[in-house]
Amino acid sequence: MCLICDRINMIKKGTNPYFVKELETGYVVIGDYQHFKGYSLFLFKEHKTELFQLDYSTKMKFLEEMSVVAEAVSRTFDTEKMNYELLGNGDSHLHWHLFPRVSGDIEDYGRNGKGPVWWYPMEKMYNVDNCPSETELVNMKSKLSEELEKIL
Repeated sequence: MCLICDRINMIKKGTNPYFVKELETGYVVIGDYQHFKGYSLFLFKEHKTELFQLDYSTKMKFLEEMSVVAEAVSRTFDTEKMNYELLGNGDSHLHWHLFPRVSGDIEDYGRNGKGPVWWYPMEKMYNVDNCPSETELVNMKSKLSEELEKIL
C-alpha cells in the first residue's frame, strides 16, 4: 500500500490529525510541514497514478475540486500566489500539493526571493521546526474548513 493510501485509511479511521474535509473526489489535508504557511494537499480518493486514468467526468470534478481547495487556501492564508504540483514520482497516487506563496517566503538565492518552491532547500522546508503545533493545526484546519464551506 502507498503512503497516500495509508493517510486516507487514517482519515477513514478518524486518526489523521491533518484531515480537513472530504469532497466528492478527494480529501483536503493540511501539510505536515508549514514553511509555506497554509501548505495543503488534495488527495484523490482512489489509488490512481495518472489523470488520464480517470473517466472524463471524474477527472473534471477532481480538477474543479482542486481549484476550489486552492481558492480556499488562498483566501484563508492571505496569499499573493498559489503554486500547484501534481507529480507522483515519490508517491504514485494522485494528489495535489497546494503551496500558498507570499513575498520573501524563501531566502534570496540570487533570484529575488520569488522562485519556485523547489528552489528552497528540502532540509529547510521539511525541518521539524516547520511542523505546526497542535493548537496551530486545529486553528488552520478550522479556518480552512470554514472557507471551504463558504465556497462550496
